[in-house]
Amino acid sequence: MRAPEAAATTESVVHFYRSDEKIYARAVKGWFAGWRWTLVWFTQLLFYGLAWLPWNGRQAVLFDLEVRRFYIFDLVLYPQDFIYLTGLLIISAYSLFLFTAVAGRLWCGYACPQTVYTEIFMWVERHTEGDRMRRMKLDSGPWNAEKILRKGGKHAIWLAIGLWTGFTFVGYFTPIRELWAAAFTASFGPWESFWTLFYGLATYGNAGWMREQVCKYMCPYARFQGAMFDKDTLIIGYDLKRGEPRGTRGRKTDLSEAKLGHCIDCGLCVQVCPTGIDIRKGLQYECIGCAACIDVCNGVMDKMAYPRGLIRYDTEHGLEQGLDAGQLLRRVLRPRVLVYTAVLVLIVASLAASLALRSPFRVDIERDRGALAMLVEDGWVENTYRMQVMNATERPQTYRIGVAGIVGSVVDLKGDVTVGAAETRWVPLAVRVPPEQAASLKPGSHAIEFKVERLAESASGQAARTLTEKSTFLVPR
Repeated sequence: MRAPEAAATTESVVHFYRSDEKIYARAVKGWFAGWRWTLVWFTQLLFYGLAWLPWNGRQAVLFDLEVRRFYIFDLVLYPQDFIYLTGLLIISAYSLFLFTAVAGRLWCGYACPQTVYTEIFMWVERHTEGDRMRRMKLDSGPWNAEKILRKGGKHAIWLAIGLWTGFTFVGYFTPIRELWAAAFTASFGPWESFWTLFYGLATYGNAGWMREQVCKYMCPYARFQGAMFDKDTLIIGYDLKRGEPRGTRGRKTDLSEAKLGHCIDCGLCVQVCPTGIDIRKGLQYECIGCAACIDVCNGVMDKMAYPRGLIRYDTEHGLEQGLDAGQLLRRVLRPRVLVYTAVLVLIVASLAASLALRSPFRVDIERDRGALAMLVEDGWVENTYRMQVMNATERPQTYRIGVAGIVGSVVDLKGDVTVGAAETRWVPLAVRVPPEQAASLKPGSHAIEFKVERLAESASGQAARTLTEKSTFLVPR
């Protein structure tokens, strides 16, 4: 009898998750890198500067949750105007669909906050730790004074940028000048402190530590973009016909004799990629369209005296069929693009018309449920109401309140109602019906209509405007 063979019981371990290796992106210069930094400057000046821009004695853009007012330059919105936020979100979604169908992931590569802050944090990293090879050497080396100083300096600057970003974000919801004064007196409110730290640390973590992991695993856009792509969508592509077979060579090598394409297999396109992919393997969902590989490849082509564009913005049809720029542009007007454009134009036009025709004030009326209809002096029948008047302008306004629907009915209110700039006022009032008219009405509920007129102002050229609000009048038995 022989013993069973031990080799048959060999075990192996299968890992369902493997953490990716750290990506050391190489610095790159070029046309598209210049555009990326132009967008970095534009978006950050807009974000950090807009919060400090004064407008009509206040912040130009302020979402004041405490008083429930939303200021966007001359526009004053109330919570009841939530429909406009809904419209804005729908416009953003359709704009994303349209832009993606035409130009792929250019948003991701140039203007997405994750990309923008990652670019800023990588710039800080390069200036504190050095470029790619120096960072790799620093990380693999032992901890010493230089490493602690460089790493500590980098993270200190990252944290400062993150906290300033969180502070600015909160400054769009709490007046930023008040927030700035509170920062020096240690009188931050609990919510301001929480959200400043939350968004500050989120910026620090996303742009400093997770970087491409956010784009590859956390962002849903990378996952569903395939549903919006087709073979005429603009992508970053590698020209296989021109580049293959790839291989190293000298500048004076005869390509026909060496049977080589234009790709010298230097690997620089992989080294500069912020998500660590090899664009030569074709379209991949991790590609954010930043064009770093285009810039570095064009530099290599210049040195080798080859034409630029081995890696370029193109479409799958363009790469396969060798289409020129005119042919690519003609293919832009395809059915899905036309549908997205038509829907987007319709929604934008509707929202713009709604804002243009929006009333400068709002009125809500409710019966005082704590008081029934009653008989007052001389047999008049009285109902009491509470009216909310919301002034959506930044000038004090005067309103005159009347009532219609029952003959002879009057509003028992002393004088006109004045509401301050961007304020809301609750007005208690009563509606009375004369005894002879009340006697002719059946007991129960009767429809009435309040008319609220904004009085004209000759000094400002403000025209009169009237709103109507329906309610009911109860006649007792």
